Amino acid sequence: MHTRIEPADPVPELGVASTALFLFAHQDDEFAIFQKIAEEKKKGRRVVCLYFTSGVPAGADASLRNQESLGVLQELGVAPGDIYFAGEQLEIEDGALLEHIALAADYLDRQLDNIGPLASIYILAWEGGHPDHDVLHAFSLALLHERGLTPLVRQFALYNNFHCPWLFFRVLSPLPANGPIESTLISWRQRLRFLSYCLRYPTQRITWIGLFPFVLGHFVLNGRQQLQGVSISRIGQVPHSGTLYYEKRQFSTWKVVEARLKKWHASRS
Repeated sequence: MHTRIEPADPVPELGVASTALFLFAHQDDEFAIFQKIAEEKKKGRRVVCLYFTSGVPAGADASLRNQESLGVLQELGVAPGDIYFAGEQLEIEDGALLEHIALAADYLDRQLDNIGPLASIYILAWEGGHPDHDVLHAFSLALLHERGLTPLVRQFALYNNFHCPWLFFRVLSPLPANGPIESTLISWRQRLRFLSYCLRYPTQRITWIGLFPFVLGHFVLNGRQQLQGVSISRIGQVPHSGTLYYEKRQFSTWKVVEARLKKWHASRS
């Protein structure tokens, strides 16, 4: 059982709305939002990234995964001191975020107190791809909604199983149920740059053997950063009809995720 702990390095407060906050479940989730990270830095904003699982099984060393994301984010201009591996600190292993919602939500709540005025917030999409992704979306959106920050929030898709047979999945493909898509064209120079970053996660080479062809296809055929707004009502709904990808992979079930989120909400009433 984990006890509540204070973050070791709270985000320093800023006096103006000059910070863009990015919330991730695992190291390498940033691949889906490279363009926005680059855009926020170009605007002169400070970029803060929080990771809510260690990205590795219980007892495993997360340092290599941390270094991979650190290296890529620094190439994008993010300061190392603005990258927080909260999941490692809180001992929330890969795939276990739904068992530690209160712990992770308390951490985020405290960081939101410290971070000061925000210009924009980016979170993983509500899409049924991985339970860690959906759980992070749900509790972070609930906290942000309470603070009146929902208009600043945009969600970005990683992968989902909507209208896909067997274990096939769609990558960087927003769900229609999540609302209108805000699309930004990515230059060819940036597309090539971002594809090169996707090859810099050697600890995840097996995962990337499956992901990379789809990411390559997206950058060649679509070439856009696609975002959607968020809705607090969506987190009470199954992400999409049919079997979710994490159900097909037997990572969890919608009923379990729904029950854990309801239990957390009830505990805060």
